[in-house]
Amino acid sequence: MLLLLFNIRDILMFALVDCNNFYVSCERVFRPELNKKPIVVLSNNDGCVIARSQEAKNLDIPMGAPAFKFMQFFKQTNTTIFSSNYALYGNMSNRVMNILSSYTPEIEIYSIDEAFLNFNNVNPLSINKCGLEIRKKVNKYTGLPVSIGFANTKTLAKLANTIAKKYQKKTGGIFIIDSEETRLKSLKWLKIEDVWGIGRKSAYKLKKIGVFNAMQFTELSDDWVRKNMSIVGLRTKHELEGKPRLDLEADELKKNIATTRSFDKEYYQLNDVRERVSTFASSCAKKLRNQKSTCNSIAVFVSTNKHTSNNDQYKKSILIKLPQPTNSSIELSKFATQGLTKIFKEGLKYKKAGVIVMDILVEKGSQMNLFNSSNTKHKSLMRAVDELNKYYGNRSLKLGSQDGGSSEKMKQEKVSPKYTTNLKDILKVNSK
Repeated sequence: MLLLLFNIRDILMFALVDCNNFYVSCERVFRPELNKKPIVVLSNNDGCVIARSQEAKNLDIPMGAPAFKFMQFFKQTNTTIFSSNYALYGNMSNRVMNILSSYTPEIEIYSIDEAFLNFNNVNPLSINKCGLEIRKKVNKYTGLPVSIGFANTKTLAKLANTIAKKYQKKTGGIFIIDSEETRLKSLKWLKIEDVWGIGRKSAYKLKKIGVFNAMQFTELSDDWVRKNMSIVGLRTKHELEGKPRLDLEADELKKNIATTRSFDKEYYQLNDVRERVSTFASSCAKKLRNQKSTCNSIAVFVSTNKHTSNNDQYKKSILIKLPQPTNSSIELSKFATQGLTKIFKEGLKYKKAGVIVMDILVEKGSQMNLFNSSNTKHKSLMRAVDELNKYYGNRSLKLGSQDGGSSEKMKQEKVSPKYTTNLKDILKVNSK
């Protein structure tokens, strides 16, 4: 999703652009024969459904459906199954964001298919034309379809986007809330549980007093909303009333960065689990470097398979305070594996592990320890590693403690090729 902000002559207009069925659309870009056919994308280790094409939704395949329970149904309905291909999805997301940043340098990436942008000097009378241009350009350069909603607040823009997406043929993928009549009509249409900013518990509470849509919510008094739903609920109410309360948010450092995975199989050897923990620590270190930050502490956990009753159950974690702030893959891997050794118990079958880095600081503001400073050579070394991996492909260069083969080690029986990130998987075109 993409949020644009237009500020012309004190007129505030937001636009929310959403990549439709993002994971499914990414797969269809390289498999066009699957257009208009049911598709599902599965979670890590092919556990459950996390994305569905509209055709799959029409078959009443629920979100979160356990894959093993629906396999027979998938076969009967000729539903195509994909394992998650985050290398492909991440790269396609970067392409979309790069296109959008060509319109404005002020961009806040909100999630893999969402970003907030700030636009200036756009004529309000040409908003629809601007939306058409964005849709056309994103589709031309990535093949991904998008829907766009415009309004004078972010919450109303989210509502406009929902309408644009739901009624594609009627709206052409673009919907604008540009009048009081349109705003009120849209609020009456939106169910209270679908309002952006209202959670499940709040929706339940509101329904108990007879509030079933967004329009009825705006008719409540400010005092009631503030008392029962805090300042966050009041802010949502004002946004729905057309009073801007949300602006673009400045980039902030994440408080914690985690890499956790279930294994493709159960591991009982320390060396096998150690390799996983080293890989997870290296992944966290890379994320720290990407946001130019360091961490002061690291947590490691391991867990047996909670879904089996035959084996002994065990779950243990350890928190390690680092002697100095760092974002070095070498150092974080060393500390993480040392922590693992302290909590690892022989004779158990492990199914999951994870690494979490905490106490995150801006890299330039990190205070060094006089006696235990980080190796100064690591900074330039890590920079070289990142550049080489960027050029030759992610994870081409790894630590010696990591497996030289696959870094994921997850069950991915239906994963598609990494069309955009692996030279071996680039599509071949027959020019004859």
